[in-house]
Amino acid sequence: MNLVTTVILIAIALSTILIVVSFWLPQMTPDYEKLSPYECGFDPLGSARLPFSLRFFLVAILFLLFDLEIALLLPLPWGDQLSTPLMTFTWTSAVLLLLTLGLIYEWMQGGLEWAE
Repeated sequence: MNLVTTVILIAIALSTILIVVSFWLPQMTPDYEKLSPYECGFDPLGSARLPFSLRFFLVAILFLLFDLEIALLLPLPWGDQLSTPLMTFTWTSAVLLLLTLGLIYEWMQGGLEWAE
């Protein structure tokens, strides 16, 4: 048997053992509280299907946008190791300028205000 076959057999055996054990370990004793849609102990007062405000989604999207911007800028300290560090600085400045202008535009339009 070669190494690949051995690794595959070990992976299959380990997966099978974990699957069998996972069926034996959990305690299958559901009670009324666990089966209810709310586990906090009180009866729901209204509908659970209330729509979210579009402002919530706008702030969430802006948060994700600036979070991704940080992820894009993380490799920047290593950018000076490249053959053209000025080009790296130019593109980084362009991204930051574009995001800053977008944030200023949203702020001026009142898109970040929770109450009107």
